Amino acid sequence: MESMLNKNANPPYIPFHPNPSKPLYVPPAGAVDAHCHVFGPAAKFPYARERKYTPVDAPKEKLFALRDFLGFDKNVIVQASCHGTDNAALLDALAHSGGKARGVAVIGEDVTDRDLRAMDQAGVRGVRFNFVKRLVDFTPRDVLERIAARIEPLGWHIVVYFEMPDLPELEPFFAALPTTIVVDHMGRPDVKKGVEHPEFQRYLSLLGKHKNIWSKVSCPERLTVAGPPYDDVVPFARALVDGFPDRVLWGTDWPHPNMPVEAPDDGILVDVIPKIATAPALQKALLVDNPMRLYWA
Repeated sequence: MESMLNKNANPPYIPFHPNPSKPLYVPPAGAVDAHCHVFGPAAKFPYARERKYTPVDAPKEKLFALRDFLGFDKNVIVQASCHGTDNAALLDALAHSGGKARGVAVIGEDVTDRDLRAMDQAGVRGVRFNFVKRLVDFTPRDVLERIAARIEPLGWHIVVYFEMPDLPELEPFFAALPTTIVVDHMGRPDVKKGVEHPEFQRYLSLLGKHKNIWSKVSCPERLTVAGPPYDDVVPFARALVDGFPDRVLWGTDWPHPNMPVEAPDDGILVDVIPKIATAPALQKALLVDNPMRLYWA
């Protein structure tokens, strides 16, 4: 798959992998890539002026082609911070997906009820709250609470993105939210510390205490120290799949925005799945049953 360069990008930027390998693992029928993005193209869908990074254009056509190449059936497209609260590229992708995509938007308090209803009709099923300080500016908690109260009647959930050292500060806020909560990328644990470290054990305890909290088990490429095939990240994801099989999701994170060195081979990422979900029933729950229940039910 050929990379597309964004003329407006501010180097250093990292293009997605130009020729991902065909995975050895074959996903079950109806499998969902439950975390991916579309970026631009900037000429049609400009990036937010307040963005902290500028990605390479990664339009819907590239995403859908990759989905088919990897053996998946559907996508959940997550709005990323570089597009801010302008969800136009996301909504355009949903409109052209043939019903095979759902979305997670980023919204501000100024969003109208009419806009929310239109997004719901288009296939949006959640909103994302980003707490990673290097990616976004601080949004007051009371604003996020009001947004949560407005999306709850729609049956939407909240996706939260944070780094694990910040969990003690954020946990009371998460516990008070009225919706299902989905944590991006396992809360970004420090794999050098190991599964038994109190930080990751606190995260497992969070899911144990709050049945409305789910976890994505994606992005080993962002967490690894050893590099591909990411075996140092496998124990963390496997602990979540084994412990909470009905509340885990998996996604590619394509096109892997804001990577510090190079974008991963998506075929290798898919081949991690049977290492973290070691039985066919766990794989079906992870890739089909759970995302279908959350996004298509």
